Amino acid sequence: MTIRKFANYMPSIASSVYIDDMAFVSGQTTIGEESSVWPMAVIRGDVNFIKIGKRSNIQDGAVLHVTHANPESTFSTGSPLIIGDNVTVGHNATLHACTIGNNCLIGMGSVILDKAIIEDNVMIAAGSLVPPKKVLASGYLYLGNPIKQTRPLNDDEIAFLGYSAKHYVDLAKETKNN
Repeated sequence: MTIRKFANYMPSIASSVYIDDMAFVSGQTTIGEESSVWPMAVIRGDVNFIKIGKRSNIQDGAVLHVTHANPESTFSTGSPLIIGDNVTVGHNATLHACTIGNNCLIGMGSVILDKAIIEDNVMIAAGSLVPPKKVLASGYLYLGNPIKQTRPLNDDEIAFLGYSAKHYVDLAKETKNN
């Protein structure tokens, strides 16, 4: 694994976090208890901060980045990336300077752009695109490019969000012990 300082910032990683040997984490990044970062994932907290909550998993090939402050830009204050607790970020997803609530699933290959807000208990289908500043309301399945609200999540799907997070906590523990 590569854990790298950027400027004066060293990532803050809870002791129970699993980071694969082939993952990259840098800068102003905080990763909460029992979270996991899998092979080829890149978490670059260089020009703003990244906060990943507890029991969240960043799967293979995911890219997490932020936006810097620029007074000549529409994003003049910059934007951090904030991920809540019990979030599953699927393989090859890209999250850029957005906010993800608790108990969410971000499908494989999805792209979530600057200042988008994903509320709690949201499932995003694989390959979806969330445009900048879009807000996804809690309790729904979303899909498409650009993304659209499809239908409310049923009780089994909401339960699956917690199951997915717990599965990756268990998988990380098993991987650490091998």
